Amino acid sequence: MITAENVSFAYDDAVVLNGVRVTAAPGRVVGLIGPNGSGKTTLLRTLYASLEPRAGLVSLDHAPIGSYTPREVARRLAVVVQEGSGELPLTVSELVLLGRAPHLSTFQRQSREDYAIAAAALSRVGTRHLAERVFSGLSGGEKQRVLIARALAQQADHLLLDEPTNHLDIRYQHEVLQLVRALDVATVIVLHDLNLAARYCDELVLLDGGTVAAAGTPDEVLRPEVLEPVYRIGVQRVPTDDGVQLLFRPLEQGEHREPADGSGPA
Repeated sequence: MITAENVSFAYDDAVVLNGVRVTAAPGRVVGLIGPNGSGKTTLLRTLYASLEPRAGLVSLDHAPIGSYTPREVARRLAVVVQEGSGELPLTVSELVLLGRAPHLSTFQRQSREDYAIAAAALSRVGTRHLAERVFSGLSGGEKQRVLIARALAQQADHLLLDEPTNHLDIRYQHEVLQLVRALDVATVIVLHDLNLAARYCDELVLLDGGTVAAAGTPDEVLRPEVLEPVYRIGVQRVPTDDGVQLLFRPLEQGEHREPADGSGPA
């Protein structure tokens, strides 16, 4: 389990998060949604200790994340982010094998089992055929799937992903999220596509200006009266055979939805 309790963060005097709470239990997928600049990526970075909260506490399996060594954190928590790894002169196979590093002692070489785990991870995301390609020469979508394979090879109990469907075509967006959904780990995922969030997340946390505007199941959060004041766009829910589809339209001049607290738009 990974939790954030009343987490706040600021860059100098610019408050980015203010009193945010998130809990991801084993086997559950928690989606972080919200407009650009609402604090989603910053919150994710506090969850994997890349940023230290100004206030509040991040815990991993009921202990402060700061009480673990970096190697212990890496054994428990895998991260897929948007930046980094792009120019490393490594083959795809070598990059995915880096996911096994937390399980090796100093100077220990990868075993046959490590290679098998890495190969299986590549197969699960449909990139086994890229194993000998140089990672920096891949397309954006191929890179994203390989980075997810590295996280799978890590075999951690917690998985954090920052917009993992970025650069992926529609087929791979769904295949990657189906894969994430099937993992028996605690998962926190940043998503911009609200329809993907509705389909693949167990719980959603909607951020707006660094605070939690709403939290709950997709059915509770993905409602026009909740989304319209945050996104400033018209929202319509359309029932489908397997859930609900959200449709969006620009709001007419002067049209707006009052926030749930009735305070009006900021």
